[in-house]
Amino acid sequence: VSPAADPAVISPQDPTLLIGSSLVATCTVSPDFHLKAEDLYWTLNGRRLPAASYAALGPTTLSVALARLNGSKQQSGDNLVCHSRDGGILAGSCLYVGLPPEKPVNITCWSKNMKDLTCKWAPGTEGETFLHTNYTLKYKLRGYGRDNTCQEYHTAGPYSCHIPKDLALFTPYEIWVEASNRLGVAVSDVVIPCPVPAVTTDPPSDVHVSRVGDLEDQLSVRWSSPPALKDFLFQAKYQIQYRVEDSSEWKVVDDVGNQTSCRLAGLRPGTVYFVQVRCNPFGIYGSKKAGIWSDWSNPTAASTPRSERAAGGCDPKGGEQNTTLRRELKQFFGWVKKHAYGCSNLGIKLYDQWRVWLQKSHKTRNQVGKEP
Repeated sequence: VSPAADPAVISPQDPTLLIGSSLVATCTVSPDFHLKAEDLYWTLNGRRLPAASYAALGPTTLSVALARLNGSKQQSGDNLVCHSRDGGILAGSCLYVGLPPEKPVNITCWSKNMKDLTCKWAPGTEGETFLHTNYTLKYKLRGYGRDNTCQEYHTAGPYSCHIPKDLALFTPYEIWVEASNRLGVAVSDVVIPCPVPAVTTDPPSDVHVSRVGDLEDQLSVRWSSPPALKDFLFQAKYQIQYRVEDSSEWKVVDDVGNQTSCRLAGLRPGTVYFVQVRCNPFGIYGSKKAGIWSDWSNPTAASTPRSERAAGGCDPKGGEQNTTLRRELKQFFGWVKKHAYGCSNLGIKLYDQWRVWLQKSHKTRNQVGKEP
């Protein structure tokens, strides 16, 4: 046998077919291998095909009929293989069975720190073509200029692309997406994003969390506004989320507004808290385009002071009057906690005054209780 001779040839080789198509493939063995049609069998993706689908078309040629083909199980194609009786592989062919691409839809774009542009899209109403489908995002200045092709794909998900620089911001662009596979090409509608796109930014920097004096149920959070946007006229709103050290559940404070500090109230004494902040810039140069939330900042940890009452043992004797006072203070504590939660400055001021008074009251009673 010549070393260059192929054991067999499959026809058609690596065909592309629509879902639901039928196919008759043939395997013809080289005369040098002295194999007959009855010595052959077929597999598809490793599964032996039934002999009822075979037909001998000559002494050394065996066909197989495949009807109503489903989409390929893998984008690299389904493996149709011709074997000898002992299981040896004589030849193979890849079947690409799928659908032509649909027109991409829902193109949206945004900028990070007004220095770049990222766009994402959806692959059509169905999306799944069962074939490798290539998506290309293209853009050009509106009405003139050459087509430009985006190079950095999958940066914000499977259907996205990032344009890192060389953009004339505040200038309208035409943007579209082309989808192509073995069965065809589809082109999206052209979109023209607002000259000032939706903007996101880096997370707030210099996040600091600290105690509020001896108040055992509060922490102060401070941060800096996004430095990358310092040269742009913009507004910002912030969110805070925090959790205790031994929990994975975050609590979110929504009402921070555009201030760069906030007081967290109603916390547990003597507890380590992790805190994160994020930013939503909007109103760039007066644009009405809504901003996009940044990522959360890295967690910053701080602990609340430990409550003296928690380690003080028994209260000094106070009778019914003292019991009534504690009950009333507990009710007042619940009211203030409810109305001062988050970042309400008026409520926090009143809350601070009451907490300081309460702690001084307890210290005084503890000292009286220790006197001989």
